[in-house]
Amino acid sequence: MKIIDGKEISNNIKAKIAKEVEEMLKKGHRAPHLAAILVGEDGASQTYVASKEKSCKEVGFISSVYRLPDTITENELLNTIKFINEDEDIDGLILQLPLPKHISENKLIEAIKPEKDVDGFHPVNIGKMVLGQETYLPATPAGIIEMISHAKIETEGKECVVVGRSNIVGRPTSVLMSRDFKPGNCTVTLCHSKTKNLREICKRADILILAIGKPEMIDETYIKKGASIIDVGIHRVEDSTKKSGFRLVGDLNYESAAKVAGAISPVPGGVGPMTIVALLQNTLKAAKKQIQ
Repeated sequence: MKIIDGKEISNNIKAKIAKEVEEMLKKGHRAPHLAAILVGEDGASQTYVASKEKSCKEVGFISSVYRLPDTITENELLNTIKFINEDEDIDGLILQLPLPKHISENKLIEAIKPEKDVDGFHPVNIGKMVLGQETYLPATPAGIIEMISHAKIETEGKECVVVGRSNIVGRPTSVLMSRDFKPGNCTVTLCHSKTKNLREICKRADILILAIGKPEMIDETYIKKGASIIDVGIHRVEDSTKKSGFRLVGDLNYESAAKVAGAISPVPGGVGPMTIVALLQNTLKAAKKQIQ
């Protein structure tokens, strides 16, 4: 069985990005600048933003983080976005989700300038993606596509099953896997919580992409022999044998699936690093547009 090593792939891509940034600086241009808005004290969000900051430093980007209390009003947050939108020295903006319940995620996402929306969530960018136009692809789906490409997984004419229909992962990934592009040209089935006969549908898949949000739900009984599996899930489960008291797992029961799968992306070290590298690629693209 092949392990699709997202950490290794992302490090190779980051090395190329760092080289491009070095060339930009030699030509007298400023470094790409990625800003993030982090509201509240959510531990997972803080860890994720810290990873983005670290990755920015590794490739020579400028990184700014606007850390705001969860008591902030929607209007105050909209004003922060307006300020960043108008700052010509900031190329990309990410709004870390989830937001507090009193704030509308949709309203905030729509307030970001599409040309600075390096997370690829703005309706304009989602629309362009669906139409196959040049745009910023959503970061996790873009990272998945990069993984499949670097792992040399054949997609044309293959059956792809995506489990999970979120606007952040499942739905855009299904669009990207079906487009007339490489990798792409799959016959795609998008499954969700109301899907009947999920096990039978998954077992048809040559490529199985899991974004369910249920730890270790998918085992070997869902998997076609030789299938390639991309596991987007990441969960903490109790484990008394670990010093931390927990271990990280995905939506896939890895040990069970490894008996039949042809390739698997691990958790951690799979999709996570690829999501961050996709953000860096989008930010670099945004910065290049400023100097054309």
